[in-house]
Amino acid sequence: MVVELKLRALGNSVGAVIPKEALARMNAREGDTLYLTEAPDGGFRLTATDPAFAETMAVAEEGMRRYRNALRELAK
Repeated sequence: MVVELKLRALGNSVGAVIPKEALARMNAREGDTLYLTEAPDGGFRLTATDPAFAETMAVAEEGMRRYRNALRELAK
């Protein structure tokens, strides 16, 4: 899917107008925070999820998996 974004002046800044079809696919809406990250190919990627948070959750899930039995005993 290729989406064309329109840049518009917003005061002293420039904003991008994102079509609602693209927002729906990203599960984002007005007021949400989007993240612009560099892609390995030299371009950029716009996502509705924080890549740093996703990485932190992956580490936490690995720890929970590794120490599942200890965590189960602590929960008793």
